[in-house]
Amino acid sequence: MKNFPIAKIRADFPILDQKIRNKPLIYLDNAASCQKPNQVIDCISNFYREDYSNIHRGVHTLSQRATDKYEQARVKVQNFINATSEKEIIFVRGATEAINLIAQTFGRANIATGDEILITAMEHHANIVPWQMLCQQTGAVLKVAPINLQGELIEAKFEALISHKTKLVAVAHMSNALGTINPVKKIVAAAHAKNIPVLLDGAQAIPHIAVDVQALDCDFYVFSGHKLYAPSGIGVLYGKQALLEAMPPYQGGGDMIRTVSFEKSTYAPLPHKFEAGTPNIADTVALGAAIDYLNNIGMEAIADYEHQLLQYATEKAQKIKGLNLIGTATEKGAILSFTLDNIHPHDIGTMLDSVGIAIRAGHHCAMPVMDFFDVPATARASFALYNTQTEVDVLIDAIEALIDMFG
Repeated sequence: MKNFPIAKIRADFPILDQKIRNKPLIYLDNAASCQKPNQVIDCISNFYREDYSNIHRGVHTLSQRATDKYEQARVKVQNFINATSEKEIIFVRGATEAINLIAQTFGRANIATGDEILITAMEHHANIVPWQMLCQQTGAVLKVAPINLQGELIEAKFEALISHKTKLVAVAHMSNALGTINPVKKIVAAAHAKNIPVLLDGAQAIPHIAVDVQALDCDFYVFSGHKLYAPSGIGVLYGKQALLEAMPPYQGGGDMIRTVSFEKSTYAPLPHKFEAGTPNIADTVALGAAIDYLNNIGMEAIADYEHQLLQYATEKAQKIKGLNLIGTATEKGAILSFTLDNIHPHDIGTMLDSVGIAIRAGHHCAMPVMDFFDVPATARASFALYNTQTEVDVLIDAIEALIDMFG
């Protein structure tokens, strides 16, 4: 931990250098969205100052420069997750749109009445609702693999639910509500043994874990830029090229076409077939800047630092009487979800904000998880590469003061 350049990193994030209610800001809501470094902020600003133009359509210099930077970001994403080709990288608004795209293209083309889609009981609503909608449209059935009281997938029951009826497996790489890191490589192997494609929701995992889609062998991988220190409104769908080529377009419009007549239209090749209309150009370029930033630090170094920070916070939290950890998986990312006896999570969030600490309180778009643990909500402190042990200490002291206050 002492070799991690935390002071230099914190200096890159201008939003952290402020006070909330006369207290130094401690930002622990990173599972909802991460803050942005100067390198990303400057990238956006400079792009609008110097290079902005619409892309792919212009022969003038600005359009060519903007197009080059946009497509360079695609290659950066390809290399970041080790995709085989830049054609396998589709830019979308976020992980939610990516999952909906897969549901309405791959799903509508390949899933029919009586077929099954298999998910887990720890999924974010974005990896539940699109499949429910698809099931309503097609007559397919949604199957849910159970979890245990530690918040871990029960692997034997998951594998038992895979059958000849299963046409897709869709699983979170890391739970946003619990921090659980699923054994996704084993999940992919088990599904592929029966020729079933697998989608991994990487929205929570991507800022914390080095991701190699070729090593995982997943068929689809989705994530959002705003949790990766990039702007909101930009995300990525990775898909194996053969699958993407077989899928119909998701939306029609400019840039995704090859030819258009009133009788018939033909579509552009990958990746443009799935990118209709003027895209989020500047934020896509800034996603590339965020990837450059993380690569300069090193994902393994980030993962190690955050793991130590989570261990430190967990050990401190376990000593507090009346604090109940929700999600204690052996393999876990930098999320600490908890409840306090006789204090509602919303009150926890409000009181912590009064001393400058930003956490998330609620169901975290994971209502079935809350139902399983029989709680209305949890308080969630989630850590990032710019958080410190000192901030953890302040959090723990504030929780103890809150317990004393409520008696």
